[in-house]
Amino acid sequence: MTAPRDPFFPADRSIRADSTTTLDIRNLGRMDYQAAWDLQAELAAARAAGDIGDTILVVEHPNIYTAGKRTQPEDMPTNGLPVITVDRGGRITWHGEGQLVVYPIIRLAEPVDVVDYVRRLEEATIHTVRQLGVSTAGRIDGRSGVWVPSTTTAADPSAPTRDRKIAALGIRITRGVTMHGLALNCTNTLEYYDHIVACGIDDADVTTLSLELGRPISIEEATAPLLAALEETLSGRMTVADHTFGSAPDPTKLTNQKRRQARAQGQG
Repeated sequence: MTAPRDPFFPADRSIRADSTTTLDIRNLGRMDYQAAWDLQAELAAARAAGDIGDTILVVEHPNIYTAGKRTQPEDMPTNGLPVITVDRGGRITWHGEGQLVVYPIIRLAEPVDVVDYVRRLEEATIHTVRQLGVSTAGRIDGRSGVWVPSTTTAADPSAPTRDRKIAALGIRITRGVTMHGLALNCTNTLEYYDHIVACGIDDADVTTLSLELGRPISIEEATAPLLAALEETLSGRMTVADHTFGSAPDPTKLTNQKRRQARAQGQG
């Protein structure tokens, strides 16, 4: 199968500027989101200066909402949980207990292809989710992340039934170095998603590996295969395939449309 679009950078080559060194994997355990973000910024600056090599942080956060650059007032939580405004793309999401979060701090090879980098993260995550047993996981054209289609029946009858996101992505690239990354829902509750418009999407749901498979899938069980798949996709040994099973409106573009309509009506 072919990729969603031809990359600017050769698909069979490492997207890392320095592919000769081993990735430095740092498992941080459970860490406060702000502390992890500060650490990311410190490491990204060091990577840009050439003081350290490519690094991947593996972490679980205490429950928190984070709002990306495109977050709208109507997205915000209704339960009083704190929100941290961050410098990644996208809108609001939740991080918390039972969710595996991975932050690659990678200097990208030239020419920098942001879309290809995101697709490689998605490819690694799709591969991992399928390897763990959710065989229909894939992409929805127009929306980032990894999804399970509505045609798939989850093993747990309490699971959502619409198209549902199992992993979210949000990144930032500064001076050619990546920050932020991906969050894979493992054993976490979905309760916190009920109080936000997650990623600005209100016509789909969110799910977890445990709900889809009907058994607990811990962060520890998902970590090793995900890190292995990331190394394969970043190196170009696993190329991006077209796992698209549907299409839907991009929530960011919908926001822009609403703004244009409001201006036309003299509301903003």
